Amino acid sequence: MASMKPRLPAQKRERRDRLFATSDDTAVMKQIQATHAPDGREVDVRPVIHIVEEILIHSIAGSIEDGDLHGKRLEADMMEKAAAFAEFDMLDSLAFVVHKISCELICKCSGGGDAHATTMVILNILSSYPWHAKVVLTLAAFAVNFGEFWLVSQQSAANTLAKSVSLLKQLPDLAENLTSLRPQFDAVNKLVKATLDVTRCIIEFKELPTNYISEDTPPMSVASAHIPIAAYWTIRSIVACSTQIASFIGVRNEFISPTTESWELSSLAYKVSSIYEHLRNQLELCHQYINDKIHIEAFHNLVDLFKMIHVDNMKILKALIYAKDDPPPLIDCSNRARVSLDVLRRKHVLLLISDLDLSQEEIIILDNLYKDAKARGDTHYEMVWIPVVNRATWNDLSKKKFEHLLSSMAWYSVHDPMIIEPAAIKYIKEVWNFSKKAIVVALDPQGRLSSSNAIHMIWIWGNLAFPFTHEKEESLWKSEIWSLELLVDGIDPSVLEWMAEGKIICLYGGEDLEWIQTFTAAVFTVAKAANLPLEMVYVGKSNAKERMQRMITTFSTRKFSYFWPNVTSIWFFWARLESMLYSKLQHGKSVEDDPILSEVMTVLSFDGSDKGWAIFSKGTAEMARAKGDTALTCFRDFETWKESIERVGFLPALKIYLEQLHTPHHCNRLILPGTAGGIPERVVCAECGRQMEKYFMYRCCVE
Repeated sequence: MASMKPRLPAQKRERRDRLFATSDDTAVMKQIQATHAPDGREVDVRPVIHIVEEILIHSIAGSIEDGDLHGKRLEADMMEKAAAFAEFDMLDSLAFVVHKISCELICKCSGGGDAHATTMVILNILSSYPWHAKVVLTLAAFAVNFGEFWLVSQQSAANTLAKSVSLLKQLPDLAENLTSLRPQFDAVNKLVKATLDVTRCIIEFKELPTNYISEDTPPMSVASAHIPIAAYWTIRSIVACSTQIASFIGVRNEFISPTTESWELSSLAYKVSSIYEHLRNQLELCHQYINDKIHIEAFHNLVDLFKMIHVDNMKILKALIYAKDDPPPLIDCSNRARVSLDVLRRKHVLLLISDLDLSQEEIIILDNLYKDAKARGDTHYEMVWIPVVNRATWNDLSKKKFEHLLSSMAWYSVHDPMIIEPAAIKYIKEVWNFSKKAIVVALDPQGRLSSSNAIHMIWIWGNLAFPFTHEKEESLWKSEIWSLELLVDGIDPSVLEWMAEGKIICLYGGEDLEWIQTFTAAVFTVAKAANLPLEMVYVGKSNAKERMQRMITTFSTRKFSYFWPNVTSIWFFWARLESMLYSKLQHGKSVEDDPILSEVMTVLSFDGSDKGWAIFSKGTAEMARAKGDTALTCFRDFETWKESIERVGFLPALKIYLEQLHTPHHCNRLILPGTAGGIPERVVCAECGRQMEKYFMYRCCVE
């Protein structure tokens, strides 16, 4: 049979019931509030609570350590730390009220009086003080009594005066009775720690900045409603601890057994700890409210800062990156040296903003452009990586990813993503529209915004787009026409050489190996039959890096045609096409009035299908394009249209026949990387667990 806990005697049960008779906090709230009549005095409780903590913490430690050893350490520590507060006039003005409460605790608790009544007496004595001062002053009075008890008890063996006082009070010999006294001291210690926690919490509420949170603000108003009852139970707990200490007087050589008071103290400790948890939660809500207000204020300051005229870019960069310069906030990735923001003063600055999923392809291309700019000397800009990370999920793995990316860069970076203030992150996301895809924000030497995202200009024209302004972008577009040179510029010099030699060039893509094999064979057969100088270039498919790596391996073995032997070139080809689309759309262009935009969208829609596609070009102006099946049919039907080659030329003849094969029945899909929307920002693959990218799909079906 399971053992049962012994029932408390009826008299002790009645005492317990009296102790918690006022546990209905609502019932006593009116009594508590009736004692509260603050006169507006301001009390600096920090010096007092610091000394109180020293006394209580050392006293608690003394109950579980060697008394003599602890006494020596207590004396040394207390003399050193308390000396810092010896000159506070505040302590002089509070000495009388501390002494008065101390006497109340000694007198009322020595006879085992009613705890609630004693608590109310103390609250009346402290009626003119604010709530945080009430609990601190009561704790100070208890600390005086508790500290005296321990000093006398610990030093009675070695100090004649202490021994005499101990004899007169008939205090127990702690060295001999420590084991039997352990339950009582453990209960007192636990309750004292709980009251200290609540007291610190109440003080923190008092010290919250009123310019960011007021008494009627919901987090604060809820806490303010609970602080009086929290103060009541804190003071009542101090009364209970004083009663327990007073019970030791006159029992010097008696056997001391666990008492009902020990159970009462443990129950009080549970209640006070619960009060603390509630207050702590409210305090966290208040801090969150204050932080939000501070961040919003800082955000609006940043908005205003960009509207001002500055002599250099330092104010802007400090607001965005880090306001202080000690320690230096940047790291030079080329040599791992820490540097200050001053290295960016009065320079054009590109802010590379991304998360930790910045691809190696992006880093490689930017690295080439950055080093090219340094080597040329006529393009003066610096680049700084600003990683945007989730503070809540930042861990050792995140730090390793950050360090790995740093090792791949040649420019500057913040040395720690955590130094970027939330207000700056908010600005980056809400004003510069950063979501997941990397952006490059261009600032001029005075910190003015040249472009909120120059990444499209950089991918299309590289350093020719410097200083990356809207006007420069317009100027560059005016000099462009739809051509093979625009498509592959900067990716593969071989293609440009073939163009200069007058060769016909076929760019083709997709990942249908059967179509690729059949199509390339058909094209080379026609080229041989017509004696055409033709080169074929496989450009793959966008956003399929792993599959493209497998395709590159297949091409290396099966030799279908010339191909780009690295994923970076394939990635860059499609990134430039997407950049052309976004750049044109940002300038208000449409497919109806812009031939380049129309052609770009066509090629991107080709890529959105599951089939292959092809573009044929000669020189700078002649181009023809088609989807995979249409292109294959055209070359299989070569005998049908080959005679027209002598009359109009190969490219015009090809284009004419492709137009004849075109039907009104079609289905095009245009898939673009997504950066906004109401669907989840983070979705992981059900098979591999990696984060999936979000895209927009535009679809046109004509039945």
